[in-house]
Amino acid sequence: MKKNIVILGSTGSIGRQALEVIGWHPDSFQILGVAAQQNIDLLEEQVRTFQVPYVAVEDEAAAKILAGRLQDIGTHCLAGPEGLLELVRLADAELILVAVSGVAGLRPTMEAISCGKHIALANKETLVSGGSIVMEAARNKGIQIIPVDSEHSAIFQCLNNTKDVEKLIVTGSGGPFRKMLREDLDQVTPEMALRHPTWQMGSKITIDSATLMNKGLEIIEARWLFGIDYEHIQVVIHPQSIVHSLVEYSDGAVLAQLGWPDMRVPIQYAFFYPERQGNSLPSLDLIQVGQLTFESPDLDRFPCLRLAQEAGKIGGTMTAVLNAANEVAVQAFLGNVVSFTAIPKLVNEVMNLHSPKTGKLALEEILDADRWGRACTRQLIKTRC
Repeated sequence: MKKNIVILGSTGSIGRQALEVIGWHPDSFQILGVAAQQNIDLLEEQVRTFQVPYVAVEDEAAAKILAGRLQDIGTHCLAGPEGLLELVRLADAELILVAVSGVAGLRPTMEAISCGKHIALANKETLVSGGSIVMEAARNKGIQIIPVDSEHSAIFQCLNNTKDVEKLIVTGSGGPFRKMLREDLDQVTPEMALRHPTWQMGSKITIDSATLMNKGLEIIEARWLFGIDYEHIQVVIHPQSIVHSLVEYSDGAVLAQLGWPDMRVPIQYAFFYPERQGNSLPSLDLIQVGQLTFESPDLDRFPCLRLAQEAGKIGGTMTAVLNAANEVAVQAFLGNVVSFTAIPKLVNEVMNLHSPKTGKLALEEILDADRWGRACTRQLIKTRC
């Protein structure tokens, strides 16, 4: 029996690699639906290659164009934000890969859970903004959320029993500016920041890696995924990106998952979980690697990590505001509107202006905080620039 998979964000980096993994195992999976924001040329190619019966396009004008192109093969074309929700509601869908960018993944994730669909989660912002409601809903419905991020997949694979865990150790490459002097960070351009030393990723996550915000978001994601307090989650810089994360147990044993930096490995693991499946990817050669080094993150040069830690400990809507401010600031940097070092300054200022709601939150309260955070950040940018 083939497993029916829906891919939200099929034209992005994770989505494209997920389709590649599925192409390796044509007898194991059927792609029931794919979705993207507006890249209809690539969407059309994917639909025709994998004979996908359903497709959703967030941009309604683009959806109309794609629907006309796909008339000859009878693919159902859904439009707008509601289209993503219709896609996850498909009765035959078994596993939803959430690989859309940003907080846009939160509502379809909640909808998928309410419909009883298991989740392969490649969107950390979903748990950063709404981790409390997502994990509670998943527990209530008996839904498995399988992390696709390499770090969280590594922890997931090493985790046997959370009650015996002393510490989660999340590794990070340190980004392209790990050794750059603090005074030189003002001169960083988007082109410089997009040249990641080890990973090939989308632009937003690559900038987050350069500022270390990505590690901060991963701490918050790990807290919700694994139910571990922030005091027991540590970030360690590991430039080689071979050790993807570690779990330290109460008896002093430390388990790690190692491999070449290749997102297709955790994607395949999530698709076949709880089983493993072979592939043609090269195995890790430790002799070739030569050495593995580790160091502490520099919170003075890269304050985004500290801001994320603070937001996580405050909790409530503060993490949604952190994420919203960061998304707007990163886009402004990519558009050459603000400097690289302005990103943490904007995030910090917006956090200081926010009065967080805590306790049991509703989805709309989280989305309202997200909208407030975006509007506040845009206003600060407009005032300064």
